[in-house]
Parts: sequence; C-alpha cells; structure tokens
Amino acid sequence: MSKFDPQKHHRRSIRLQGYDYSSAGAYYVTIVAWQRECLFGEVVNREMRLNKVGKIVEWEWLELSKRLSYISLGAHMVMPNHFHGILFIHEDVGATRQGRSMSQPKEEPLQTMIPAGIGGSPLPNGPKPASLGAILAQFKSRVTKRIWKVPELKETPIWQRNYYEHVIRNETDLQNKTDYIESNPLLWNDDDENPINI
Repeated sequence: MSKFDPQKHHRRSIRLQGYDYSSAGAYYVTIVAWQRECLFGEVVNREMRLNKVGKIVEWEWLELSKRLSYISLGAHMVMPNHFHGILFIHEDVGATRQGRSMSQPKEEPLQTMIPAGIGGSPLPNGPKPASLGAILAQFKSRVTKRIWKVPELKETPIWQRNYYEHVIRNETDLQNKTDYIESNPLLWNDDDENPINI
C-alpha cells in the first residue's frame, strides 16, 4: 500500500465558474477522509460495515434535512475512507433560508459596512450562506465535533480539505449517480479511493 502523497493525490476544485451553488437543484457530492485513511468501517463480502465513526457520519448526513428545511436527501453511502451523497436544494430564495421573511428589509452586507482591509475585504471568503459549500462545511464540522467527543479520537483529522461535486442535470443523470452510489461497496476492490489501488 503506498503512502498518501499530497502532491499526487491533491483534489483540485472543479467548481463551475459563475454557477450559483445555492440554486435549486440536485447535487452529487463526494467527501474524502483525511489522507484517505479508512476511518469509517470496512467492506466485507461486498457489503459496507460501518464502525462507530462511520455511524456518526451517516447519522449527521441524515440529520441535515431535519435541520435545513430547504434540502432533502437522495441516495448516500459511507465507504471506508469517503462518502457519497445526493442532496436536493429546493428553494431559490436565500432570504427565507436565513430566517428572514420576505417582508423584512434586506440587511446591508457586513462587507459594505466595514472598510476594506489589506487586499480587499477584512473578512475571510467563506461559502455563500445556504449554498452547497455552506451545507457541506456544516456537515463536515458537525461530524468532526461529534467524533472528537470519543476520547481516543479527540483531535484526529477526519476530512480532506474541500469536496467533489457534480450538478445533476436530468433524471438519467440522477439515476446513474444513484446506481453508482448504491453499487459502491460491490465495486470497492476496483475503487480509485481504495488504498490498495493508490
């Protein structure tokens, strides 16, 4: 088994330039464990068996749609060292997602109230609220915090930076991604994320 090489295994962002990832639509996502370590369980007889950490990942994923009323979830699969899921964003109105009714006046963005710092805004560029990036950042953070409550796992790195996403364009695309997710344990021996293939 070869060791993780950040130069060789770096996952570059392939976000669509100019695309609004808070738009209503369906998204297929893949999130990879830190250095592709098999933290979440193992595939046994072509079936995924989650360990304690993998169960936390799955539980937090299923909780997303309970906490965020503007999303619903499709197929998902926690694999030994990565996660696949389909997420649907329903509303295209960011104001209602942030707890403001449409009749309330729009607040001025913080960046316009504070003089620009060195190189522009004094604030870090985070994901747009209620966007796919914000949803996944929240998911990854909640998983990490919950896992760190397990004494032997405290402060263990859990996730690689960033994630891979695909905007699902139509029903055929949705079915193809669903089939891929559901068959992932069957294909683990040939999976690019499987440490034996790296």
